[in-house]
Amino acid sequence: MTDYAVVNPATGETVATYDTFTDAQIDDAVARAHAAASVWGRTPVAERAAVIHRIAEGHRARRDELAAIIVREMGKPIAGAVGEVDFAADIIEFYADNAERINADQPIDILGEGTAVIRRAPLGVLFGIMPWNFPAYQVARFAGPNLALGNTIILKHAPQCPESSALLEEIYRDAGLPDGGYVNVYATNEQSATIIADPRVQGVSVTGSERAGAAVAEVAGRNLKKVALELGGSDPFILLSTDDLDGAVQAAVDARLDNNGQSCNGAKRFIVIDGLYDAFVEKFVAALAAVEATDPTQEDTVLGPLSSLAAAERLQEQIDTAVAQGATLLTGGARDGAFFAPTVLADVTADMDVYREELFGPAAVVYRVADEQAAVALANDTSFGLGSYVFTTDAEQAERVANSIDAGMVYVNVVLADSPELPFGGVKRSGTSREMGLLAADEFVNKKLIRIA
Repeated sequence: MTDYAVVNPATGETVATYDTFTDAQIDDAVARAHAAASVWGRTPVAERAAVIHRIAEGHRARRDELAAIIVREMGKPIAGAVGEVDFAADIIEFYADNAERINADQPIDILGEGTAVIRRAPLGVLFGIMPWNFPAYQVARFAGPNLALGNTIILKHAPQCPESSALLEEIYRDAGLPDGGYVNVYATNEQSATIIADPRVQGVSVTGSERAGAAVAEVAGRNLKKVALELGGSDPFILLSTDDLDGAVQAAVDARLDNNGQSCNGAKRFIVIDGLYDAFVEKFVAALAAVEATDPTQEDTVLGPLSSLAAAERLQEQIDTAVAQGATLLTGGARDGAFFAPTVLADVTADMDVYREELFGPAAVVYRVADEQAAVALANDTSFGLGSYVFTTDAEQAERVANSIDAGMVYVNVVLADSPELPFGGVKRSGTSREMGLLAADEFVNKKLIRIA
């Protein structure tokens, strides 16, 4: 039985297949991770940090190999794949560098005599369910802080990423983790539910769709397990004023095409003040129309295929439905296999399906608004609340809008500025947790109170 396969979206070729684990193999994975937890959790923090440093070094040593696999698995342009591996290494290194800080006691000023501290202790075995769009980076965001805390990891990757997940297991193992410290599993959804329910597993983190998040959260809740969710987004890009329209347009293009348009926090709704709308849209459409979806193995490729033929067909269906419901297609809207032309929709109204949906691919919706208040209202009129982007020359306006947007992240006058020290996460249907930064170490940890008279 095999549900795990590398299918190159650029060619449609099935490159490799991997057998799904048997139930016995799943139980062995949990047992190994559970046994390792008692060892890894008692390992001195400095020794854990040294191992985690070697994990980062392993990413860098096998950078080209891992990047090439990522291109095969999900079509990311090779330059972006190399950048992803580098970023994953930086994230892991951040947690190695900050392991002592993460695990340090936090004294409490008490009202009576004596002392009190919060002492951070690992929970034990954690289960991670990862998506296909960032095969290395997503794993680093989950594994880095939790290994630094002393937890152990069972990792189920997306079924289209079995080759990268196997290589990542090698990188983590070869760095010197105890056997079971990081275990890759090729599990079915049913086996994943069994892992979550297992009393040896203390928590689960999932990055993926709303449907996947809801399904995992249901099982976790039924078994009283901590769950962290990082789900979809329909991030607004709000342009209120600028002294560099060409720069704002390029930022908008970069924010939409990053990762072939398949980033949860990619800008998807472009909300432009009336006085700039016509000029912005003209330049934005021209810039996107000039980008050709092409071979992701070439160094100069900006836009490759979507992750699969099914993903491209889904996006085509969304665009076709939007046009049928009255949206105006300004450019694009067509695909060739899994390759999808950059697309811009206008005249979208609240009664259209696309107004509420996430477009996961190189497709954007542009909106004209009268003023700041209307821009914020439109930005917030969504069930998602992951990231957001605000472009303005007015510092006070930037503060007002940032405070008013219902999102986990607001970036002002910048895009693609994620960094290991910056927390990542959302509100509403975009998720319940934070990854990266020091806040990531607050998700799966026992913050134990020790009060001494």
